[in-house]
Amino acid sequence: MPERLFTEKDLKTIREEGLTEKGVLSQLEILRGETIPLSLARACSIGDGIVAIPSSDREALIAEHDMAAAQGRTAKFVPASGAASRMFRGWFEWYETENFNTTEDARILEKQIHRFAFYDDLSRAILRDGRDIRGVLREDTREILKYILTPKGLNYAHVPKALLKFHAYPDLSRTSLEEHLVEAAMYVKDDRRICKVHITLSAEHLRDVEDYIASIRGRYETEYNVRFEIALSIQAPSTNTIAIDREGEPFRDEAGRIVLRPGGHGALLKNLSLIEEDVVFVKNIDNVVLDRLKPETVLYKKILGGYLLKLQGDIFHHLHFLSGGMPDKKQLSAIADFCRGKLSIGLPSGFDKFPASQKKALLFDMLNRPLRVCGMVRNEGEPGGGPFWVEGQDGTRSLQIVEKAQVEVGSNRQRAIWESSTYFNPVDLVCGIRDYRGEKFDLERYVDGSTWTISHKSSGGQPLKVLELPGLWNGSMAKWNTVFVAVPSATFNPVKTVEDLLRSEHRGL
Repeated sequence: MPERLFTEKDLKTIREEGLTEKGVLSQLEILRGETIPLSLARACSIGDGIVAIPSSDREALIAEHDMAAAQGRTAKFVPASGAASRMFRGWFEWYETENFNTTEDARILEKQIHRFAFYDDLSRAILRDGRDIRGVLREDTREILKYILTPKGLNYAHVPKALLKFHAYPDLSRTSLEEHLVEAAMYVKDDRRICKVHITLSAEHLRDVEDYIASIRGRYETEYNVRFEIALSIQAPSTNTIAIDREGEPFRDEAGRIVLRPGGHGALLKNLSLIEEDVVFVKNIDNVVLDRLKPETVLYKKILGGYLLKLQGDIFHHLHFLSGGMPDKKQLSAIADFCRGKLSIGLPSGFDKFPASQKKALLFDMLNRPLRVCGMVRNEGEPGGGPFWVEGQDGTRSLQIVEKAQVEVGSNRQRAIWESSTYFNPVDLVCGIRDYRGEKFDLERYVDGSTWTISHKSSGGQPLKVLELPGLWNGSMAKWNTVFVAVPSATFNPVKTVEDLLRSEHRGL
């Protein structure tokens, strides 16, 4: 690799982002090479990696959750860094079609536009120009897209998803951010009625979201008799990564400056580490529902939280025991059975023949890790990852959430295992991030650093290879203790395209 790959100006940019030349050179090596795919052993199913919680256990688990919430131990973490541009990709294509007004898509838009929760805001934006929305629809449907997508109107192609109007109610429309606050009031408030919510954002959206929260928080605090403690954080520049062009050289902008890009949602591990509470619910910004559907969502949030707390209690009991004197053979065997049976931990081959001191040290290390309980829904065709048994290089197997980009789909066996999965990861997690002594885990210690992913993107029409950090709920949590729990599909209602807002779960039907 050339000694002077980077100019002094490049190095200044790298240092300003909080990165080092050595670290960026390591990123380049990964981009120019090949990522190592995971080795799938089999897809998880009920009874084989996925737990189905009996209805008879629900009441006790909900009580566990409610007690921890009352004590102020819970918080909600909402990744919301993305802009809404992907949601409106199809509408951008319509807007760029010169003869759009004569297409079938234009007729569909004209018929459906009033069904979106942002219709009233759109109407007011058009009225500010002295025009009537119905008249604009009759005269020039493409102009409606201009009012939706650009600064001429709502500018929805450039605002964060958090500030998009998702749901219409009789008296108002709510953004996805507001729906998350309402949901938080239902399962993370403490006995002082404080709700702690942490939201991650892109730097360019921070001020707009701050202003919006200031304008609406009083209404929801009064309506739900709570007080919100809302923390906003941005993706740390030190988690940015380099990209390369088709020649394998560092990508530069038109001015010749080296470009460092956000490193994917794995970068949010640093943001998650900022939270002081020990039980943290993680849910994406676009996965919300109307009030009439919230009871089932809240029920399963509490069940997942209670399940984590019950497991955590058992883990902490074993860790306190192991941190004391030397357990006897029977006690070590019982703890090993707990690891295998309740946490699906794959112990090394020959473990039963290890000396007692080696067993004790290994069991302590395996148990003393962050814990996550992940809701899993039936796979109904949504894009994303799923639950699998993965075989490590040492031959042990572990439960992992796997994305397609991590799989060697060129292998018939690996592709068959991938396609056999019947469950899907909806990013519905509850995490235990403090240890048995009450101290915060250093979450960076439990990342699988080999699980970088390479994706193909473009900038200004130029193809790029982009490096992304190990995903937050994939490689960044690969060495956590992991439990998968089956939850109803009704708890997963994502909005990936604007048309998803017309689904029944997002409409007041």
